[in-house]
Amino acid sequence: MQSLIQYIEKELKGLYPAEEIRSFIRLVFEQVCELNYTQLLLSRDKILSPEEKEKMEEIVTRLKTFEPIQYILGETEFYGLQLKVNPAVLIPRPETEELVQWILQTNKLTSPVVLDVGTGSGCIALALKKELPAATLTAIDISETALETAKENAKINRLDIQLLNCNILNWEGQKWEQYDIIVSNPPYVRTMEKEKMQANVLDYEPELALFVSDADPLVFYRRIGEFSLENLRKDGFLFFEINENLGTEMAELLSAQGFKNIEIRTDIRGKERMLCCQR
Repeated sequence: MQSLIQYIEKELKGLYPAEEIRSFIRLVFEQVCELNYTQLLLSRDKILSPEEKEKMEEIVTRLKTFEPIQYILGETEFYGLQLKVNPAVLIPRPETEELVQWILQTNKLTSPVVLDVGTGSGCIALALKKELPAATLTAIDISETALETAKENAKINRLDIQLLNCNILNWEGQKWEQYDIIVSNPPYVRTMEKEKMQANVLDYEPELALFVSDADPLVFYRRIGEFSLENLRKDGFLFFEINENLGTEMAELLSAQGFKNIEIRTDIRGKERMLCCQR
């Protein structure tokens, strides 16, 4: 096992930071050999089977093309939940956990009615349901494959949420509830920003969930704002994950639509990534 650890470090050196390589080693051994970190430290002289060795070498080969480790392993952790992920859904990010935390800190209701727009893996809706068991959670997405992933994650974590196929850009004509909280992490990366993105995101994560045109980068926010004016209760909360470069434009848009108490927060890295307002 020690020699395989050295093999992984050698093959990935220069491609990833040393800390990230150590994280990969922990994750790979946990999945392939079912060893946690403590067991890994105590089992370095263990002889791996040819099958285990082959599987690890395959993972390393995929990592060398910058395929995300979460897609390779087919799972990730988010807000204490184990979630299945695949190239049909975005990999949940730490800043999205910060958004969930903000929602939980803001909410004063025991059983709020909540809508998650563009749910993907279901990470936001499921995290909120876990922390607010009496809440009514509905999650929508345009992608049937994403909804299947969210359904599987709900089942794995034994959480009851409603999942609906819907294009939020064409929400009129459908029957909706009145919500206490609406949250969305919609597509917001402008085409012009592609060149700044890392290969592991650009080459593997779903374009449908990432990109908007340079000409109308706030299209989803505008439509969700219009939707919320109709379907969010008075004084209800609207939360967004936002493009760090468009905070001012976001605040102006929502103010013009009539929302109040608009607040933008920075994430742990100091980037403007979250917004909250009230109807």
